[in-house]
Amino acid sequence: MAVAAARQNEAGPLLLSAREDSVLRLTLNRPAARNALSMPMMGALIEALDGAAEDRGVRSVVIAANGPGFCAGHDLRELRSDGSRDALHRIFARCSELMMKIVRLPKPVIAEVHGIATAAGCQLVATCDLAVAAEDARFATPGVNIGLFCSTPMVALSRNVGRKAAMEMLLTGDLIDARRARELGLVNRIVPAGELRAATDALARQIAAKSAFTVAIGKEAFYRQAELDLAEAYRFTAEVMTRNMLGHDAGEGIDAFLGKRHPEWQDR
Repeated sequence: MAVAAARQNEAGPLLLSAREDSVLRLTLNRPAARNALSMPMMGALIEALDGAAEDRGVRSVVIAANGPGFCAGHDLRELRSDGSRDALHRIFARCSELMMKIVRLPKPVIAEVHGIATAAGCQLVATCDLAVAAEDARFATPGVNIGLFCSTPMVALSRNVGRKAAMEMLLTGDLIDARRARELGLVNRIVPAGELRAATDALARQIAAKSAFTVAIGKEAFYRQAELDLAEAYRFTAEVMTRNMLGHDAGEGIDAFLGKRHPEWQDR
């Protein structure tokens, strides 16, 4: 299938991309399929994130979705279309590549969630740096119900919520509501459905107003220190703060604070 064709569906492009000032909005656009993460969809997201990494004008990214739900996970029809080991491994490896792309992106990524976010869709929410959910949002890792344990979603889920809560979601497959998701740490904020986009955009703009240099250093350090033991984490972050302090923006920010003025970031 040609790339151009692979990026299209019955509703138009699989992924809609729009930039407003320094905020890039990526909208999943497979509403009839509940925005399932097909190989073309994942490819489109990876391509867009690569572009965002290179675009100095993009300072934060929002991942949203059209239709009745955020994302229902992997495309089950695609999983069954070729049951060979190689084909299945390519799909799950591609999904892992997408999630790592979000984590390694030197710009914050915010999930804007409505309706359902299940299986790899729940994984996508857990992988994003922040998540804003509508009051009607529901989350689940229901693979166990169809004989396919949500093992790759488990990676992101277990790094966001406590072990007992993660295991309960993984073993029962039950849906949890937005309030419970916030209690568990899966989402940051809950807003009425009609206010979802405005709330997400406001958060994205707030972060975009910070020094991009500082945010990139901080995001990378956050995920790297989480993989280290306590002593190593302190050694690593002490070096990170030293490097950060030697940059222009830290000096400018401190001087602006002391001088009671707004800082002028140079992103370096």
